[in-house]
Amino acid sequence: MQPNDWFAEARFGMIVHYGLYSLLARGEWALNREQIPLDDYRALAGRFTAERFDAGALCDLAVRAGMRYIVFTTMHHDGFRLYDTALSDFSTARTAARRDLTREVLEAARARGLRVALYHSLNNWMDAPDAVAALEDRDAYAAFIRNTHARVRELVTRYNPIDVLWYDGWWPFNADGWRAEEMNAMVKSIQPHILVNSRNGLPGDFATPEQHLTPPSPWRPWEGGITLNGNWGYHDGDHDWKTPAQVVDMLATVAANDGNLLLNIGPCGDGSIPEPSLKVLEAVGQWLTRNGECIHGSGRFTFNLRQRGDHRGDWSHHGPFTARGHTLYWLLRRWPGQRAVLCGLESRVRRASLLGGNHPLSFTQAGTRLLIEGLPDVPPDPICTVLKLECDREPVMYLTGGMRTPTVDHPHYDPCPSDLPHGA
Repeated sequence: MQPNDWFAEARFGMIVHYGLYSLLARGEWALNREQIPLDDYRALAGRFTAERFDAGALCDLAVRAGMRYIVFTTMHHDGFRLYDTALSDFSTARTAARRDLTREVLEAARARGLRVALYHSLNNWMDAPDAVAALEDRDAYAAFIRNTHARVRELVTRYNPIDVLWYDGWWPFNADGWRAEEMNAMVKSIQPHILVNSRNGLPGDFATPEQHLTPPSPWRPWEGGITLNGNWGYHDGDHDWKTPAQVVDMLATVAANDGNLLLNIGPCGDGSIPEPSLKVLEAVGQWLTRNGECIHGSGRFTFNLRQRGDHRGDWSHHGPFTARGHTLYWLLRRWPGQRAVLCGLESRVRRASLLGGNHPLSFTQAGTRLLIEGLPDVPPDPICTVLKLECDREPVMYLTGGMRTPTVDHPHYDPCPSDLPHGA
């Protein structure tokens, strides 16, 4: 195992968005979207005490949820640092909180065996010159880039070791504009083991699709960042919480594509964790305790009816699939009743059972059609029951969509219209 293989096997991580914007409770872009005067926004630091921010509680929740790493926002685009810095007074260490929240998270994560990533925005709306000035004036650009590199250098020097430096706020420059090769070389000269993401204009060590779970093509290590409701930062009017079952669907999608799910927590202004976030992650963690083998240790698995770029994963009436070695897992999100039919499986099934139980299920396999019988009337798992199929080799599936492929050309034949989902 290589030193950084942990990332490719992690499957599940937590990203935490917390900052001055949390006090406003209107999302992490409030400063920009509402054009709040900078002096008014800066004044919020006088009442940002983070009195209920508990790094240990956050990391304990991550562990209970079955997560393997945590990404903490050291500075969002608003320029407010959640760490001790010699480069600015606009930080939690020098204003009302008088705390280094980044250090607290780092130490709590290490104590619990979690890998640690530090999120840091390259952009900075607070400090002058900002990126807009840098676009318009050569001297401002030189100062802006110099300040950005200085922040990054200080961060990876002060918090050493960490596992990942998670860039964000990459606009308005490309890799050349950020001097990204120089940036990455500097970071890895200080921490040679570190991973960096793709958000300074270079590919980095892994890809970071946001709010969708489309793996990169060609494939390389990746994680999909997803909000638990609609916002990254706390918004007290956003009640669009994802259910535990939806999170399980996302875990199945990333597992089948050999990626990770990075799920967001947006603490309230006082630092406490919103109750819906707690409930969802606790439930997902309990489900992983029962069914984790279909997620952790899984490998890439697909077949020809997977919708390209579809975050829902494999197209199936009953639920998605994952695979591990010679075993195929069918996550039965929509319960089929006492019997389930799976077509297109070219591997031979040796044993069928429900994950978490040792009782085999009866089945017959004729060609590529598998009939499983003896399922209970109702699903035994309240979130998602998993059917485990142990095969004679690595699972292989191929399905033509229920119709024989024509052997001759026909002017009206279209195997799958590009503008429609499969099964529509």
